[in-house]
Amino acid sequence: MPSPLLSEIYIYPVKSLAGIAVDRWPVTEKGLRYDRQWMLVDKNRKFLSQRRLPKMALIRTALSESCLTLSAPGLDDLVLPLEATNGESLECEIWHDRCLAHEVSTQANRWLSAFLHIDCKLVYQAEKTIRPVDPNYARPDDKVYFSDGFPFLILSESSLASLNRAMNLNYPMARFRPNLVLSGCDSYAEDNWRTISIGEISFRLPKPCARCSVPTIDPETAESGQEPLLTLSRIRKWNQKVYFGQNALHDNTGTLNIGDQVSIYKTGPKQPPIV
Repeated sequence: MPSPLLSEIYIYPVKSLAGIAVDRWPVTEKGLRYDRQWMLVDKNRKFLSQRRLPKMALIRTALSESCLTLSAPGLDDLVLPLEATNGESLECEIWHDRCLAHEVSTQANRWLSAFLHIDCKLVYQAEKTIRPVDPNYARPDDKVYFSDGFPFLILSESSLASLNRAMNLNYPMARFRPNLVLSGCDSYAEDNWRTISIGEISFRLPKPCARCSVPTIDPETAESGQEPLLTLSRIRKWNQKVYFGQNALHDNTGTLNIGDQVSIYKTGPKQPPIV
C-alpha cells in the first residue's frame, strides 16, 4: 500500500476563530508559525472559545507578510501588525495553565467586544514566552502557543469519511479543526501511530484528542446541533469521553508541504482502545 500523504494544512492564528488553509507552512519550536499565537480573554483574563461563544466561528482570519486581518459580518476589517507591539503584560488562564500574554490594542478589544457582545481583550504570546506542554505526555523542552494542549492535531480523510457514513451526513473537515490532514490510509489508522514523520518533520503522537462541543457548531452559521457528538458517543466513546483525531508533538523545525510523504516508524495499541 502506498504511503499516506499530507493532503491539507490548517493554521488558526487566533484561538477558536476561523482557520486558514495553506499549501506549505514553516514549523517553529512551538508548532506551525502563528498557529494560535493570539487568543481572546474575558474580563477575568480567562480564555474564550466557541464552547462559550459559538459566534466566534464567524470571525475569519487572514495573514499577509506583515498583517493579521480579522473579518466579521457587519464590521470593517480589523488589520493588525504581525510583529509584536509593547502591549500591557497580562497573566491569562487557559484550562489549568496560567501563562504570560500581551494585550494587542484597544482598537482590537473594541472591535471584538462589539461583535461578540462581551467585554474581551485580544492578547498574543511573545516568542520568548515559554508555555510548556503537559509533562505527562511531553518532554521538558516541548512548548506550545495557545492551543488547548498540543501544537498539532492530526486527522485522516478516511476517518472523517467513516464518521460521515456513520452519521449519514457530509460534514467538512473544518468542523474538526485539525492542523494536518492525511490521505491514503485506513480510517482511524492514526489511532495506532506513535512515531511518524511528515516530510522533514518528526512527530510523536502521545494521546488521542477528546472532543468537546466545538465540532457541533456549523463554521458557516455558528448554529449548533447534536452531531457529531451523538454518533461519536456511540462509536468512539471511552472512559466517558469521545475521541476523534490524534494530538501530536514535533521533534524538529522545518517546513511542511501538501504532498509530503508520511512514514510510520512506531505503532502501538489503539488510542483510544476502541474496536
